[in-house]
Amino acid sequence: MVYKGYCYCKEIKYEIDISSPDEARTSLCHCKNCKRFFGTANLVFTHTAFGLTTKIPVNAFSYTQDSAKPTVHEADNGSGSLLHREFCSKCGTGILEYGAAAANDFRYVMTGTLEDPASLPPKGEFFCLYRLVPSSPKRGYSH
Repeated sequence: MVYKGYCYCKEIKYEIDISSPDEARTSLCHCKNCKRFFGTANLVFTHTAFGLTTKIPVNAFSYTQDSAKPTVHEADNGSGSLLHREFCSKCGTGILEYGAAAANDFRYVMTGTLEDPASLPPKGEFFCLYRLVPSSPKRGYSH
């Protein structure tokens, strides 16, 4: 199954090639870094302060031949580990991220950049302790 995605201005285009949707895991992340990167760090009253990424095997992701090259940003994620992010330098859309520990195995694609984000719905949440608005776990999600 091939899932296509792109940034807002469509300069960056990619494909995810997996044999089954079970190879992908979309999750909500409530960590400080994701809330900041996704622009939801201060949305206390909306109940939507989280990042949404889809974890895929590293070899399942590729930029298309007609895609521009992404800009890369790497920095300490606050715990001493290097966080790598790729984004479009023209429109600023984040495309993917991964930490140093996952570099050889996984990519975390920004779910909203998928052509059809609903095709890979959320299956879990992380860093729930840092939810801005406490709530009960989502039904059907793992923690």
